[in-house]
Amino acid sequence: MTLLFTPEELLQYLYKETSAEKTAAIETALQNDWTLREKMEVITASAESLDKIVESPRTETVLNILRYARETAIATP
Repeated sequence: MTLLFTPEELLQYLYKETSAEKTAAIETALQNDWTLREKMEVITASAESLDKIVESPRTETVLNILRYARETAIATP
């Protein structure tokens, strides 16, 4: 019997956010279902590539935010 898991459930499993019962069910299914293993490999690879992305906001954006905060800040006595 093949159990169906949503991509969200697999993502929760990846980040260890599933219950013990769900974790056991997914691990058993991963051992027996090659298509589920392939889906899990894609999700794992995607998560790893997201962890490697380093982006910084433009200096202009940071300065605009700081200017806005300064202009809208309430002066404390």
